[in-house]
Amino acid sequence: MNALVYCEDYKKHDTGNHPENKERLNAIINSLKKEGILSKIHCICPPSATKEDILRVHSKAHVEQIKSFCQNGGGYIDYDTYASPQTYEIAKLAAGGAIKASDLVLNEYNSAYAIVRPPGHHATRNKSMGFCIFNNLAISLEYLRQERKIKKFFIFDFDVHFGNGTSKIFYEDPDVFYISIHQNPRTLFPGDGFVEEIGKGNGEGCNLNIPMVPGSTTDDYIYILDKILEPASSKFNADFYFMDVGFDGHVDDPLSSLSLTDEFYEYIAGKMMGIAGSLALILEGGYNLNILSRCNVKMINALNNISHDNYKHELKVSESTKNTFNKIKDVFSPFYEF
Repeated sequence: MNALVYCEDYKKHDTGNHPENKERLNAIINSLKKEGILSKIHCICPPSATKEDILRVHSKAHVEQIKSFCQNGGGYIDYDTYASPQTYEIAKLAAGGAIKASDLVLNEYNSAYAIVRPPGHHATRNKSMGFCIFNNLAISLEYLRQERKIKKFFIFDFDVHFGNGTSKIFYEDPDVFYISIHQNPRTLFPGDGFVEEIGKGNGEGCNLNIPMVPGSTTDDYIYILDKILEPASSKFNADFYFMDVGFDGHVDDPLSSLSLTDEFYEYIAGKMMGIAGSLALILEGGYNLNILSRCNVKMINALNNISHDNYKHELKVSESTKNTFNKIKDVFSPFYEF
């Protein structure tokens, strides 16, 4: 049984014509209605995260700064991150959506997908950036750790941008394994997320980055993920699985230079469900409305397909992708056998 977590109030994070705007959610929800998915799946409106929930991840000074900024009318926090007067409250609701999704997975659902905004994976403990206000996934994870006593977590993030906030928050944590596949950070925000960034201290070996060159295809992604996801998951043996969902790696997305097709989103949903068994998904990026419409339908439908080989043709893989895998294999040889 699968669930969606969604609230119409997410549209009150009013960013105008900014690429991260309320029309993204309209595109997703309208397509789910049109395809009859909303009538077949439980859709739940979450409560907001409490201040205590948010303070498990973010500093008090940061939370108060965002609250005050929004109460004073909002505006651009930095050159690309916008907050409206209601953003503080809606950011708490987005974090609450991520918490609700994880709770649903613990209780009775095979998967729960939090269709939320503002997104979260760029937000660090002390800073909002990259369209993100609070780190929704990190807040959900710490809720599970503190309130539900879950011990070990596996995060897979396939947004086209490296989730620098999530990575930094858990960079020294041996109980959180973070994998991000993203466009090479030499060519895209936020500028980090290289193979050599493997974690620190007790968390060394628990941060795995897969930087992909511009033009990388669905075949390239499947080739490298098939070699990494299962071995990493099997050895780490997590108690709970998250997937950060971004549709901005699609060939038709305006903010990136990858060449993923619709089929990737079907593949990765089935792949991760097959590995995890149960999964909390959280929406991050994706800025082409047609792609958001189509690929969310494909991904949600595929959550019921737990086949590990649901993409059946001979892969055409670039030498760059093979070289990236070999580099990861070498760097991680003290920790994992890929």
